[in-house]
Amino acid sequence: MTGPGAAAPRNRLATAGARATTQAMLRNQPRGDVIRNTAFAGLLLLAILIALAGLLALLIQAFAKGSSALSLDLFTNPPSTAFPEKAGFRPAIIGSLELIAGVILFVIPVGIGAALYLEEYADKTRWWNRLIEVNIQNLAAVPSIIYGILGLAFIVRGPFDLGFILAAGSLTLALLVLPMVIIAAREAIRAVPDSIRQGSLALGATKWQTIRRQVLPASVPGIATGVILAVSRALGETAPLLLVGATVFVTFDPTPFSPDGYSAMPVQIFNYAVRPQEEFQALAAAGIIVMLIVLLAMNSFAIWLRNRYEQRW
Repeated sequence: MTGPGAAAPRNRLATAGARATTQAMLRNQPRGDVIRNTAFAGLLLLAILIALAGLLALLIQAFAKGSSALSLDLFTNPPSTAFPEKAGFRPAIIGSLELIAGVILFVIPVGIGAALYLEEYADKTRWWNRLIEVNIQNLAAVPSIIYGILGLAFIVRGPFDLGFILAAGSLTLALLVLPMVIIAAREAIRAVPDSIRQGSLALGATKWQTIRRQVLPASVPGIATGVILAVSRALGETAPLLLVGATVFVTFDPTPFSPDGYSAMPVQIFNYAVRPQEEFQALAAAGIIVMLIVLLAMNSFAIWLRNRYEQRW
């Protein structure tokens, strides 16, 4: 069997062989090296357990404090400062979903296009291509607040002058997670065996036909994973949105190009959390649970879509 469908079994077989070889080499190591390796692996496991324990403690605290405020009203009612028993997150949920939809519409074509250019077309000896690669890697580590400042200077004002609208927030978040998508897409494209490309070209396909029919389908699972991680990060960002128009109190359903303002789940949770009343503290904890539900639902759908596409190929 040839083509992308044969890549996954070959990769699994190669991984199993490499693991068996590595384990055989480790068994023949001196006793001191074995002890040090075991101690290092134990420390890594301990670090993971500490991180998971901290996360579990936060989740337990959120559920314990916010379970009493969980109801359908959280999804259907707007926020309120006078009646916490009737307050909800509907405008913030709608705003977050619209923000993420805008992020996906921007980062998928731009991120995959940039990755394809750098991996399949770019001449690595040219200085500008090396400069692009270095900048992409550096931008992935820039703090999110810097993207908020740039979004305020160039998207909300400056050359684009979109104003404080939801679309400006989507573009700012898209620029924030775009380096992550490009890096993940490049790794997925690079993982496609070169024999697939050579076989397709040998059969008379053009370079673009090879990329469209062989390389891209085989790299979809890795690209989808990068997009999932990028969307997850964008959904939880707060600092950039505060600079590009996300207000803390919105009682109407936002639209992408409305100048009336918009909100998002992290912003609304912060608004409730800073209030001294116990009812609003419970609402903030319930909002964390709602945000986790929305995030898990989006990620579950994306993972299901990725796995189905992977099985198809």
